[in-house]
Amino acid sequence: MAAKKPKRKKINLALQGGGSHGAFGWGVLDAFLEDGRLDIEGISATSAGAINAAAVAYGLTIGDRAKAREVLHDIWSRISEWGNWLSPIRRLPWEYVWPNASAYEEAVSFSLFETFTNAFSPYQFNPANINPLRKVLEKTIEAEKIGACDSVKLFITATNVRTGAARVFENENVTIDAILASACLPDLFQAVEIDGHAYWDGGYTGNPALWPLYNGTTTRDICVVHINPIERPEIPKTPYDITNRMNEITFNAALLGEMRAIAFVRKLINEDWLKDEYKKKLKDIFVHAIRADEGLKEYSVASKFQTDWLFLTALRDVGRASAELWLKNHYDDIGVRPTVNIHEEYLRRVA
Repeated sequence: MAAKKPKRKKINLALQGGGSHGAFGWGVLDAFLEDGRLDIEGISATSAGAINAAAVAYGLTIGDRAKAREVLHDIWSRISEWGNWLSPIRRLPWEYVWPNASAYEEAVSFSLFETFTNAFSPYQFNPANINPLRKVLEKTIEAEKIGACDSVKLFITATNVRTGAARVFENENVTIDAILASACLPDLFQAVEIDGHAYWDGGYTGNPALWPLYNGTTTRDICVVHINPIERPEIPKTPYDITNRMNEITFNAALLGEMRAIAFVRKLINEDWLKDEYKKKLKDIFVHAIRADEGLKEYSVASKFQTDWLFLTALRDVGRASAELWLKNHYDDIGVRPTVNIHEEYLRRVA
């Protein structure tokens, strides 16, 4: 007797950015693709999340789930190769053997890098506008084929430098430049020019943006893959810890605002505050989350520039384990109920 095929379910994914920490998102996607029970309708993504999203969409366009996993592996492998040559954050020889010097936030190279980027802009130290990530993307992805992808809808966010508004690139206009724009840290790279507009990292306006999934897809389920911890119990006191926490708060701010809006809409619907003619116009969103808080809490902002293969694959494995646990605990909830209490996990405030 043939084994019964598992029930397939639709889901949307929202992938945060966070430099090398995006390898955690690689692991989550790898586990989802291997599991095979989920059909991903839409992916909204920013920065490193945008790289992961583009890799999945391209892999599914030219092949299947196995191909998408292969493209993800290849893109992170090339990021590691280029990073070994060009990453500004490298541990010096004695930092591998001196126990107290192995923390990236204490690395001499990071201190020098931070001082340098505070003194010079990328227009000064990189006038030729060389971006090694462009080479990585061009060798791995044929961006023009993403426009033909009919298996997943992409929403890649970048920030318009002049207006401060979010720009969302969808399948038909996702190019190498659009992905680079979404991942453009302004202290490292010149703004990416697209159609006469200049763009910086999308994390400033949506990390990631949820509203494109709300408006552009049919499924009610959104699983947010977190890279940046939302809460930290300790007060940062060293310069590195303060910089790290400022980075986390900044890149979570837009997401928290969208969570507040989703919670308000749920309240309107569930407490029957709406007139009948408006009820069909609003969608009750089921929010889910896979959070890297515990797995990545020990790493500082400096480690987001660390690209050695052992580090990246370790983060991938943490992401895989987190996704597998989430599927085990919550697969049956998809399409039925949210698994995140927005007020408790995102909007909690101390009086």
